[in-house]
Amino acid sequence: MLNPPKIFKSKKYKTPEDTFNAIKDIYEAHISYLQGEFRAFSEGKIKPGDKVSACYPYVKAVTKFAHRSDMRLSYGFVPRPGIYTATLTRPDIFEKYYLEQFSELIRNHEISLEVGVSKTPIPIHFALGDRFHLERDLSVNKIRNLPDIFDVPDLNIMDDEIANGAFVAKSGKPYPLSLFTAQRVDLSLQRLKHYCGSTASHFQKFIIFTNYQFYIDEFIALGKEQVKTSEYTEFIEPVEDKRLPQMPAYHLKREDGSGITMVNIGVGPSNAKTITDHIAVLRPHAWLMLGHCAGLRNSQKLGDYVLAHGYLREDQILDDDLPLSIPVPALAEVQVALEKAVAQVTGEEGYDLKKIMRTGTVATTDDRNWELRPSIRQNLRLSQSRAIAMDMESGTISANGFRFRVPYGTLLCVSDKPFHGQLKLPGMADNFYRERVEQHLKVGLLAMTMLRDLKPSKLHSRKLRSFNEVAFQ
Repeated sequence: MLNPPKIFKSKKYKTPEDTFNAIKDIYEAHISYLQGEFRAFSEGKIKPGDKVSACYPYVKAVTKFAHRSDMRLSYGFVPRPGIYTATLTRPDIFEKYYLEQFSELIRNHEISLEVGVSKTPIPIHFALGDRFHLERDLSVNKIRNLPDIFDVPDLNIMDDEIANGAFVAKSGKPYPLSLFTAQRVDLSLQRLKHYCGSTASHFQKFIIFTNYQFYIDEFIALGKEQVKTSEYTEFIEPVEDKRLPQMPAYHLKREDGSGITMVNIGVGPSNAKTITDHIAVLRPHAWLMLGHCAGLRNSQKLGDYVLAHGYLREDQILDDDLPLSIPVPALAEVQVALEKAVAQVTGEEGYDLKKIMRTGTVATTDDRNWELRPSIRQNLRLSQSRAIAMDMESGTISANGFRFRVPYGTLLCVSDKPFHGQLKLPGMADNFYRERVEQHLKVGLLAMTMLRDLKPSKLHSRKLRSFNEVAFQ
């Protein structure tokens, strides 16, 4: 067995840089210890009955006042005097993010931040790196003995109570600083590799979701060209292990991490929730849905755009976490960027933009064969909601953006009109895709560029923050 990691005493720091370096030192020392002990275990050098444990670093803020000089900010402060804390992980991925959060806390509350070793253990699964597979690299007996020697993930501290607004601090216990605990973050980083085929370090701050491979094909072509001619530095495709992952991600990277990641989430609200649950821990600056929809109005044409201004949510996937009675508002900055991008790419402006784009409610369903429902019942509900389009993912992605405080938006393209006899059939669909995908994607990329030009403090709207909000963005 290796010697235990260095003992770190809790200490207060006055600058974000010193705070971050202390977090990094603790994390790296404890991870190195776990990795060394695991190597010894895999070689049979640790006996049953031995216990190996290491813990995450924590950061703590103790505030005596809650007022701040700039009331326009949506994050970077605590709502009331008290003790606030968070366990932290992966300083290699979150350095820029942590530095910003520490800086805002110190500036807003004129305090030092305390750093130390928490009592929350680091599960061995999260300490071994992105490319290790327990089931492949250990014998059956060693896998069976693993939980008796090392700490494993604890579902009791990996839920989304904080994000859902359901967390209540016990008497005398600190309030949370972050939406996610360190174990919850580490779980999502592992899941991103599994679902998307690329490590979390490649994900950029602006995310586009799509439900069609046609968009990905176009993104690959445009992305590789952008690397040659613009500020983008690299284009990363998913690592294929015999086949593409379930929801492959492609990354058009910038040096500062503010590039664009595009994910093909496939069909359905379940996939949409799954991937946004995990990408949310990366704290992106915005995510958008670009995809196809059924146009519900006779005045719409195939190829017209739909800018979602509200959602009729019938995905049935987030009802327990975000009840249907809670509105999911449109975010002005995102809506303006999407509308400007459509105008610039298509050449239609002002009143003429209405010829090719309609703004309104998008109905999101979990039933791909919704067209087969009785039309009388369906038409009444859709008419009452003023819906102009139907899809399967937009409402879920936007609702999860609202839930996780990630700015969101939806721009869809009408690919069929079932109520008016224009069904999505193979020959017609293929022709439509060839004509429309390139323009639609260019609109999305341009909108993301416009959003990137905004300061994060302006993009992260106060509409997304609750009464007793955590300080971290």
